[in-house]
Amino acid sequence: MSTRTLISPAQLARPRGKILYWTAFTVVTVVFTLVFIGPLYWMVTSGLKSPQEFAQTPPTLVPDAVHPQNYADAWGVMDLARLLFNTLYYAFGALAFQLVLDVAAAYSLSKLRPVFGKAILGMMLLTLMIPATVLVVPQYLTVLDVPIVERNLINSPWAIWLPSVTNAFNIFLLKRFFDSIPRELLDAASIDGASSLRTLRSVVLPLSRPILGVVSIFAVVAVWKDFLWPMLTLPDPGKQTVNVGIYSLAASVSENWLLAALAIASLPTLIVFLIFQRNIMSGLTAGSLKG
Repeated sequence: MSTRTLISPAQLARPRGKILYWTAFTVVTVVFTLVFIGPLYWMVTSGLKSPQEFAQTPPTLVPDAVHPQNYADAWGVMDLARLLFNTLYYAFGALAFQLVLDVAAAYSLSKLRPVFGKAILGMMLLTLMIPATVLVVPQYLTVLDVPIVERNLINSPWAIWLPSVTNAFNIFLLKRFFDSIPRELLDAASIDGASSLRTLRSVVLPLSRPILGVVSIFAVVAVWKDFLWPMLTLPDPGKQTVNVGIYSLAASVSENWLLAALAIASLPTLIVFLIFQRNIMSGLTAGSLKG
């Protein structure tokens, strides 16, 4: 059975069809590239401009004079090293908790099949329908005075980690991937005497590198880009994240330094994606059976 497309193979084989196809493809590719790359380019190049050139109208696409010292000045004046370290600490702490607890929850829902497992998963997914801003007040009151233990978590990394642990979307992604792992592999491990925990560690996790890479990116980026919650729970300047720290100093520095700081703050998330991209691309067929 042939695949149906908008342009038939016969039309595409004609010279006019090829010209129209490649023209449309090029235009769409260029437009979408400019839409996504344009703001990044403007941010990076604006950090290289002088204050006078940054303020001139119309703006210049290419800096007349490059000032890389702006990045060094922004790094020192805004204390970006401390802000980046704080954010990395919060992001990878949240990642560690999510990988441990979300993987355990998804594995139990997928392979251990607990009583009312489908109902529990359904209630988890229902939380995705609730806007995040609606939960800000009850979450803030919770970290202000945690029930039972009666602890105040303000200015503590636990205020960032605990709300991010049970991520319903990540649990759903992990469960769907675990569902695709053949049951025969788990049965073979069980016959060899492996416990459920050993099966998870030795069989399931090695096959799950692609989805673990995706979940890792989501977990790190979610903490990195968050602004409102860290601003509420981390008022201490020494414990602020990079987004809150840059915002708090925005009024006291020049605009080109501010754009340079934002460019530096965007770099770690790109590095995280490049690191985990290899894990996503590798092992895409790791769950298939051989022979």
